[in-house]
Amino acid sequence: MLINNAGFGIESRFEDMSNLDLFEKVMQVNFFGGVYCTHYALPYLKKSMGRLVAVSSLRGKFPSARADGYGASKHAIVGFYGSLRNELFDSGVSVTIIYPGWVCTGITSRVLKLDGHQTGQISPHEERAMSVETCTRMIIRAAEKRKRQLIMTFQGMYGEWLQLIAPRFVDRVTRKIT
Repeated sequence: MLINNAGFGIESRFEDMSNLDLFEKVMQVNFFGGVYCTHYALPYLKKSMGRLVAVSSLRGKFPSARADGYGASKHAIVGFYGSLRNELFDSGVSVTIIYPGWVCTGITSRVLKLDGHQTGQISPHEERAMSVETCTRMIIRAAEKRKRQLIMTFQGMYGEWLQLIAPRFVDRVTRKIT
């Protein structure tokens, strides 16, 4: 089993970026980190009919009000691993895409400001978040069952359905969440 779970973010709006170096760095880590791991692990996964897990984010399903690269990298994960699932259909390798909400990992304290320094502060969202242990158990269970996807929060599951019938409402809600 390979679990791709790389990620960091930027504290910025796209229009405030004087250059795209940090944006590119987010894509390199969050997206290409998993792509490279998958590339080198795939021959072994095919031999063992293994499990491939890609950790996206709810921002991989619902665009936020910040085009800071994080959401784009998580959308790219969804597109790549969705296509790879189809490519590997007859190989015995399962592909599971995970959509966690907030998980208490310390990620928000490592978010980069435009000057390249970390914020150093945990967001209130993360303080009330799911534990790493709970998240890990859910991911392992989904991979063992070879699920197609796992949306880890009720809000995410509800939002996915609501997006089909009221996409503008979902946009309005996600604009309020940072």
